[in-house]
This record gives sequence, C-alpha cells and structure tokens, in this order.
Amino acid sequence: MTAALPRASDCLEALAAAFDRNTVLIADDIPVRNMADTCFLPRVKPLAVVRPDTPQGVATALRICSEHGMPVVPQGGLTGLAGGAHPIEGAVALSLERLQGIEEIDARSATMTVRAGTPLETIQKAAEEAGFFIPLDLGARGSCAIGGNLGTNAGGNRVIRYGMAREMVLGIEVVLADGTLVTSLNKMLKNNAGYDLKQLFIGSEGTLGVITRAVLRLQPQPGCTMAALCGIDDYDSVVRLLGAARNGLGPLLSAFEVMWPDYWHAATERVAGIRKPVEGQHAFYVLVEAQGLDEALDGQRFQNWMEAQFEAGLIADAAVAQSKADALAFWRTRDAAGEFQTVLGPHCAFDIGLPVAEMDNFARTCRQRLHDEVSGCYSVYYGHIGDGNLHIVALVEGAVEQPGKEINRVVYETVRRFGGTISAEHGIGTVKKPYLPFSRTPEELALMMRLKRALDPQGILNPGKVIDLPIAE
Repeated sequence: MTAALPRASDCLEALAAAFDRNTVLIADDIPVRNMADTCFLPRVKPLAVVRPDTPQGVATALRICSEHGMPVVPQGGLTGLAGGAHPIEGAVALSLERLQGIEEIDARSATMTVRAGTPLETIQKAAEEAGFFIPLDLGARGSCAIGGNLGTNAGGNRVIRYGMAREMVLGIEVVLADGTLVTSLNKMLKNNAGYDLKQLFIGSEGTLGVITRAVLRLQPQPGCTMAALCGIDDYDSVVRLLGAARNGLGPLLSAFEVMWPDYWHAATERVAGIRKPVEGQHAFYVLVEAQGLDEALDGQRFQNWMEAQFEAGLIADAAVAQSKADALAFWRTRDAAGEFQTVLGPHCAFDIGLPVAEMDNFARTCRQRLHDEVSGCYSVYYGHIGDGNLHIVALVEGAVEQPGKEINRVVYETVRRFGGTISAEHGIGTVKKPYLPFSRTPEELALMMRLKRALDPQGILNPGKVIDLPIAE
C-alpha cells in the first residue's frame, strides 16, 4: 500500500490540474450515489469521482489514470444488478452522468447520435417526437443511461421482435484504456469495411473501453399497439400460445411476457397501485403485445387471433386492452418487479437464459432446491419467455443479511444442470463472475482474456469485473 499512495496522490493532482472542481470530486465531496449500483453489495467509497462532460474529457481522464496505473470504474445510471458499475476501493469512478445529450436526429438515414450518459427514456421521447421509435425498453428506463445499456448489451421487453441492444447500434465512439479516442460514428446499415469494431465494446461492461457516443438505428413509429393479459392453465399451453403468436401474428409480435403465480401474487398483492386485469387463480399469466401500422387492420387481426386461441383452449381468461391506459396497466404488472426492493427488501435478482421448453421444469426444480437448501428462502419467477429469458427474485424475508452465496450457488448450479446461461441480459459484473465457467468453455474464457490483455494491458479498466486480469504494478 505504501507504494500505491504516492501514485494515487500524483494521479489526483494530475486530474485536478486537468479539470475544474466540479468535475473531480474527492473526499467528502464524493456523492453517496457513486458508492454503489443496484446489486446490493456494500457501499464502497472510490478514491475520486471524475465527471467529464465531453468525449475528449473522458479521454483525458483515462490517459491520466493510465499514466499513473490507476484503476478506473466506469459508471452510468448505476441501475445494473450484477455489480458492473460498483466502485472499487482505491479506484477512480469515471461517471458519465454529465455526458448527456442528443446530438443529431437524421431522418433521412433514420439514425440518432447520442452521448453515453443520456437516459434511455430521454432517447425514447426524442425519437417519438421526431416520428420514430426506439425499441429498447426496460423498467429502469428513466434512470439507466444508454452507455450502460450498450455496455451490458441490454435486452428488455421487445427482444423477440427487435433483438438485443447491439441490434440498434450502427456506430460507436469509445475511449481505450490508454486514453485513445476511437470515433467510428457510422450511419450506414451496410458497412463491411474491415472488422466490426463496435461489437468488441457492446456487452464488454467497460472492461475493454468506455463508450462515449453512439449512432442508434431508429425504427418506424408503431401506428397501433395491441395488448392482452391472459390467464393460462398449464405451461404446455404457454408454449403452444407462444408458437401460435409467432405464426399468427408474425412480425407484429413485440412482447411475450410470462409470470408465474408466485410473481403474480407479489406484484398484485404487495405492490401498491397494481390492479389485476384478470381475476381468479391461474397457473400462468401471459402478457402478449403486438405492434402494427394500421389500427383498423392490425387491431382486427389481433382480435381474431385472440378469439382463435380461446377456441383452441389455450387461454382460460383474458383482458384485451381497449386503450393505451389499459396497455400501460397491463405492463405495470410486469414492471412491478422494479418495486420489489421497496416491498420485499434486499434480495438476490437473477437473469438467466434457458430453452423455452425447460423453463417451468427449471422453475419447479429451483424453487424446491431453494426451499430445501436455504432456510426460509422465498422465490418468484417471471420473464421474457419469448426470447428464452427468465428472471428470478429470491430472498429470506426479514433477514438482517441475505444468504447470497447460498442462493447463488443453488440457482447457478441448477442453471448449469439445465444447460442455460447465467446471464441473459444483465451482464456478469462482479456478482456472477465466479459462475462464468458454468456457461463458457475454457477456450472461450481464454479468448476473452486475450482480448482484455490486448486492449487493456495494465488491467486498469473495471478491474475484477467479468474476468480477472491483475493490475500491473
């Protein structure tokens, strides 16, 4: 530690000389919000918080930290659940909260150029005002930043139609560990001029570089949105309904969300302001959303499809949205998970991927194992089943400290048994890193390490996240 102290002091002096006092925060000026993300790990006070408001400022900060061998933890909206933006003691937190703004909306190329710290909801509203649509959507839309969305390759509610976050990115600007600013703000849908470098950084969780700007591909604004919340009697009917939606609605299908009864009870009975669109007890609750261009034509098509599913016996009960307010009310049952921290307290949140056919078997097995192996453990299940993504919330209610290691072990061992992935859309960060070999081969892990060494030879970018590369002395 004695050798590290002068290095830290020199780094802080260099940062203070390069930026004003509003950009470099130290000691008591460090905000509490920068001491943790949303993963329930204990707060950590970083050495400093640096808040550049330009891409060049990010490059300067990283160059200075690189010259002094100081570790850097990139931070955005701090809504991540895997600890990817969680600070590290003795490291500099590089916050992009001031790097906000929509630089351009190009209607002719149907693109939007944005800065990395811009909240997702701001981008959604700007696209809507310009007559376009940003399909990426998730519960933390009001506070998550687009840079973090891309850094984790966020999925969200409409992957079944539009794909993951990487599908909406045409160009990117990134700062490398040594402070090199690489600007590749491509607007062309077809561009095979060499390696597609942006894909190195999308989903890398700030371990290979820090995203500063991006060119997003805009979609046509839907002319109408149809939604139904259905009560289903068994999981076989859920899977058959998904197949029927893919075949009968085709490209109109934009979301297929499934909620197990344990989740439904937590959402509708314990979260204030959530009403039940369908009454009675059902084995599953399914939210189906479709987006079209012509309300008269596509609305009738959706209605006909719903009637056909009733006649086929796949749906026991359903409520069909008659207005935008109805559709939003349906989505509130699904977005209620965002309130679980308040109503359930600290918990372990999981974001796994599985073959669709195995999801209910997995849920049954995992629920029973948690009950048997973790005393007092309560778990709920829900997710984007249409794209193979299941979410789990598990906790021991009232516990002073959650038995996270035991809960993680049970869940991830069960994921491995069922041949799934430990992370479908939230990233690896710190929390899931010990279990990455459950979903990746030794050869894949070795290649990840080779990329990390090539782009960050000192190991200063988000150290300890995703993979381990010791910080060079």
